[in-house]
Formats: sequence, structure tokens, C-alpha cells
Amino acid sequence: MSLHQVESKILSVLSGKMTSEEIAQKAGLPHSSVVSFAESLRQKGLVLVSHEKRKGTIITEEGLRFLSEGFPEEKVAQKAMPTCPLSSLSQEERSVGIPWALKNGWVKVEAGEVRAICRPEGYGLRLALQKALANEEIEPQAEEILAKRKLLRHSAATTIFIEPASAQLPTESESGQTNILTRQMLLSGAWREARLRKYDISAPVEIPFVAKRHAIMRMREKIAEIFSEMGFEEMEGEEVQSSFWNFDALFQPQDHPARDLADTFYLKGTACLPADAALVERVKRVHEKWWGGKWMPENASRPVLRTHTTAVSAFYLYNFCQGRAPKKYFSIGKVYRNEATDYKHLAEFFQVEGIVVWEGATFRHLLGCLKEFYRKLGFPKIRFEPSYFPYTEPSLQVMAYFEKKRQWIELGGAGIFRPEVSITLCDRYPVLAWGLSLERPIMLLSEAEDIRDFYKSNIGWLRKQKIASLPNRA
Repeated sequence: MSLHQVESKILSVLSGKMTSEEIAQKAGLPHSSVVSFAESLRQKGLVLVSHEKRKGTIITEEGLRFLSEGFPEEKVAQKAMPTCPLSSLSQEERSVGIPWALKNGWVKVEAGEVRAICRPEGYGLRLALQKALANEEIEPQAEEILAKRKLLRHSAATTIFIEPASAQLPTESESGQTNILTRQMLLSGAWREARLRKYDISAPVEIPFVAKRHAIMRMREKIAEIFSEMGFEEMEGEEVQSSFWNFDALFQPQDHPARDLADTFYLKGTACLPADAALVERVKRVHEKWWGGKWMPENASRPVLRTHTTAVSAFYLYNFCQGRAPKKYFSIGKVYRNEATDYKHLAEFFQVEGIVVWEGATFRHLLGCLKEFYRKLGFPKIRFEPSYFPYTEPSLQVMAYFEKKRQWIELGGAGIFRPEVSITLCDRYPVLAWGLSLERPIMLLSEAEDIRDFYKSNIGWLRKQKIASLPNRA
């Protein structure tokens, strides 16, 4: 009979009925190896393996602290010798110590003072904890009280016993000591004379789970790859923006409902307006001319968690799109909306932004660009619907059909920036623009039914995700 070297070691130290811990210590083996190979020996009929469950108790961290520092009720009784004001006691002594000291008959509370009645000596709960620490049996009533106070918790441990299956175990010569093939044996040629262990290549093994990028990160990679192939450059911006870049520069009036607390996460403090006073003046003039009312710089200075990555587009239009050279930019970043969540809405999510700055651009170019992007992403069933946004005209929504829900789902909005936006920022028109969802396309490609699943700590769900159109670079 061929034995593994660990099996041979276990048999060499086994004398009568022994625990797995005793065998591991005596043989100098890891306990996990003893348990694993004991089962192998059992299947070969060489040993008997039995399991015995034993109940025990474990002292919690708070219980250990009470043993070291004293129970709160003991502290109260000691401080109240003869009296002490309630205000001199700690929060724990007032909330925990006084009720138990009163219950034990150690103190009285009168007129805001604690008066000692007797000195606590040989406190039963302390003695019970000390016995538990020494693995001694304690009284059931004390054990119940300590457990309710969460100073003690019960545990169940399983001890594994291993014993010979027969009176005589095979000797090393009988068992046929085998070796494991090593690199040194291959280099020296010693493997030719060695007695090697046979491996069962058909034996079942655990499925190895390799590291894998999250579906959202893989989608970000794919989207960036598609836009790069289409000749776009990536733009970046801060998640905390001033209301000027998030709203005002995009021709969104200061009294627009979307700027209310119901939709926007405003932050404390004040954000700086652009250093270019002429830009601020142009934005102010456009707002007051076309929206009416007084434009207030204090409203534009309020910091917000950006509600859309279009704030980044506005910043890039002003800083990088002056002149007449055509420009194409995209960005992928988080945005925040103070709204209720459901299977297709989140309060914190990613948005895919894009702009095309070219005087020869038309609405048909916008539709073609979006159609080509979604074709490369793997969406054959797309349609466009008219829509409205304060900063684009004309505007549209991109819709995709969701088979699981049997309905069309919005993937994002797009349009041509109004002259009040693009001419004010960079003296250019037209500028094609879009803001698209990142999580919703993953829902469609992976046939997920709830967008919230992407942000749950569910390793099993993450391992099962397969998105054929995304590059798997795990």
C-alpha cells in the first residue's frame, strides 16, 4: 500500500486513541495536514476517526476588562464609602454600576448622592468569571447572568480523535515510503531510482477563484477603449465643484428645481469663482438677459457634489477649446443625486461624458456618434427620443430595450449645447454633448435585474458575472 509521507508520519506517532492536536504536536505537522490526511488514512482502512463536540465558555473583551479594572457596581460601592455625588461617577458607573449595586443591596441613592450600605466582598460574578477564565465549572445562575450582560458567551468546540483501525499498523517498509518529486530530483536524475507517490489526476479538487476586476472597472476600461479608438481624448475633473461650473456655466438658472436640496448634495463652506472676471461677467449677463432676475455670485459660490460630469465639459470648453481646432473629449466619473434608489436608480453612480467641438458638426453627427459607440459596446436595439435639458437644444434621450423587465430603459441624455453655453465659455458653436449611464449598460449586458447589486459585498455574485462584450483581463 502506497502512503504519503505525511500519512507515514501520522502512523509513526499514533499510539492508541489520540486527538488530532496531540498528533500534530508529536509529529511536528500542521494541524490542518493531520486532519486532512487522517481522513485519507480512514478511507484506506488504517485508522478510525471520531468527532466529539464539547461545550465551553469564552470571556468577552468587556468581561476581561471588568476582571482587570473591577465591575462598575464594585466601583460605585467603593466610591460611595460613605457617600459620593452622582455627578462624580462615570457614564458606565451611572448606567450599569448603580442599577446592579442597588440590586445587590450595596448602596442607596438619595438627593443626588450615592450612600454605601455595605462593602462588597467576594463578589459572586467576579468569582464566576475567574472560574471561567480557569476553565472551571461555574454555577448555572451566575453563568446565565454573565451571558445576559454579554460578559461571557458560549462556544462549541469539536475534538477529532484518531486511533488505529487494527492492533498492528503497517511499518515503514510495509507501507512503502514514497517521495514527492522535487526540482532537485529532476536535475540530479535521482527520480529514476526514487519511489514516487502516485497521484490520482481524476480526484475532485476545489475550484480556484482567480482575482478579477469588478464589472464596473472593466466597463470603464471598455468605454475608454472605444472612445480612444474613435479619436477622443480623456478629460478629468474634481467631484466637488462650485455651483458656477455645475450649474451657472451650463445656463441652468439659479432658481431651477434641480438646484434644490431635494436633488443636490450641497457642502459647507464657499467655493471660489473663476479668476477670470470677464467669464463670470459673461455668465451673469447671459443669465440676467435670458432668464431674468438678479444673478447672485453667492449662489454660484456654493460647493456641491457634482450632479453631472457636464461640469467637467464646461471647464474644458473654457480652458482647452478656445480657437478653431476641432476637439473631441470624453470622461468617466462619479456623480451624486439626492434621490430615492430602486432597481434602476442610484444616489451615487458613474456618468460617461462626451463633447465634440467642431463648427461643421450637425445633429446627425451626434446621432451617428452615439449609435457607433453603442454598437461597439454591444447594443443592437437602441432608439432616440426627444427630451429637454436646460443647457442643450435640441435634446434627446438614448433608450435601450431591457428584456428582463420588458421595457425600454434610459441610458443617458444628449444634445447640442445652447449658444448661451458654448459661446459664453469658448466662443464656439455648435458643440455636441452627452451624458450617459455606466451601470445600466452593465445591467443589460450581464442580464442583471437590479442596479444596486453592483455595490453589494457579495463575492459569490461578483464571481458569477460574465459579460461577453467586456475584455476579461483577470
